[in-house]
Amino acid sequence: MIAEYDSWDAVAMAEAVARGDVSAAELLEEALDRVARRNPRLNAVVLVQEEKARESIAKGLPEGTLRGVPFLLKDLGCEAVDFPGHNGSRLLANTRWPRNSAIFERIRATGVVTFGRTTAPEGGIGAATEAAVYGGPTRNPWNLDHTPGGSSGGSGSAVAAGIVPAAHGSDGGGSVRIPASSCGLFGMKPTRARLPDGPDAGEGWGGMAIDGFLTHSVRDSAVLLDACSGADPGAPYWAPPLKDGFRAAIARPPRRLRIALCDTTLTGAPIHADCRAAVLDAARLLESIGHKVEPARPTADTSGMMAAWTKIVACGTALGIRKALAAKGRELAPGDVEDLSLSAMDYARTISGADYLDSVGKIHAYGREMAGFFDCGWDILLTATLAEPPAKVGRFSHKGADYVNYRMGEGMIFDYSPFCAAFNASGQPAVSLPLAMSAEGLPIGIHLAAPFGADEELIALSAEIETAAPWAARRPVMA
Repeated sequence: MIAEYDSWDAVAMAEAVARGDVSAAELLEEALDRVARRNPRLNAVVLVQEEKARESIAKGLPEGTLRGVPFLLKDLGCEAVDFPGHNGSRLLANTRWPRNSAIFERIRATGVVTFGRTTAPEGGIGAATEAAVYGGPTRNPWNLDHTPGGSSGGSGSAVAAGIVPAAHGSDGGGSVRIPASSCGLFGMKPTRARLPDGPDAGEGWGGMAIDGFLTHSVRDSAVLLDACSGADPGAPYWAPPLKDGFRAAIARPPRRLRIALCDTTLTGAPIHADCRAAVLDAARLLESIGHKVEPARPTADTSGMMAAWTKIVACGTALGIRKALAAKGRELAPGDVEDLSLSAMDYARTISGADYLDSVGKIHAYGREMAGFFDCGWDILLTATLAEPPAKVGRFSHKGADYVNYRMGEGMIFDYSPFCAAFNASGQPAVSLPLAMSAEGLPIGIHLAAPFGADEELIALSAEIETAAPWAARRPVMA
């Protein structure tokens, strides 16, 4: 074992490689050993490409900021020639791509040693990771009876378990921030179009989806976001330019901010007592470091946004399945996709082109409503990331699920995760910070959102909070 492995974040690990204290090959061996010992209980790491990883080291890694650090890609998107994927679906099992995605090329340029993928639910739908193609649910290293979240649940589980210090994820309705909250990690969804989608896609889910990362430290996310920021050629959206970059932003504290405190859902419903207590504790922490915190809640039509989000994602799910079948030259067969995806396809058939465009219009209107809230003098909105501590495995299973009820039914996804999708719809940057634990010893994330384009101020605030209330030493027993 490498004794320092658990105490290093990705930046520190790369610095150790640069000093010659440890080699990239030794770090890869450590990561692979941890996969062998820990992954059977988690079911988080899949499609391991050990020889490709060794080959990349032998050829010489790029001289990037994370040179030599073991790394994993989410098994949804981030297309890479050397890393085939299942995309969370039996229909798409062992898919290979003819060229690399822009996001993968930028990740690779940091010098990380990618050696496999992490589990994701079919279609990226839901706040749990239990796809049939992987033979069972992915579990939370803090408590194996609970989910690590979704859809980047495998990445969250692998990072929290200490297999790698950082991993790729993506977020179309909270899919980075939900696992960050569930696994006691830092996760940021940047402003819409801050990261590239191309060359094979222009947008995901009406512009609501974006890539991201699961990390222990704020600075690891800052380094990865700096490396990957910027639209690729021909992109349909462009984010407001960064001033100095993410890592420069965390090098200095932000100005003193006016923070809106919401200890309910965005529609005013109560949240779990442990989550509410965590929000109030975070408010006191922010006040103690000089920020002004006052109760406030946006009046934007969050329920209407959720209904529109549900329609857009149903259509996206149906399109993805249809394209996969067209590429295979056949019709849908029993067992190709899970019950939830079949239900989403059925629902998509009831949505006309006009209905779809109306839903996109509702999302755009919601973004303007949320912008109006911040224009009233608020710099940050503070909430919980989830309305409850991490759910038990099976609660959000895709088996036998009705899609609309799964998303919008009582006690289902939008009740459980009522905050995250709001900022996919608005395009605003948002983070989950691992600041609290439930009475049962499960992580509780604190959610902060900022105005469109204010990524640097948001990550600077995150780093200031990390300094005031460090979380790096808080790890599950498995790690």
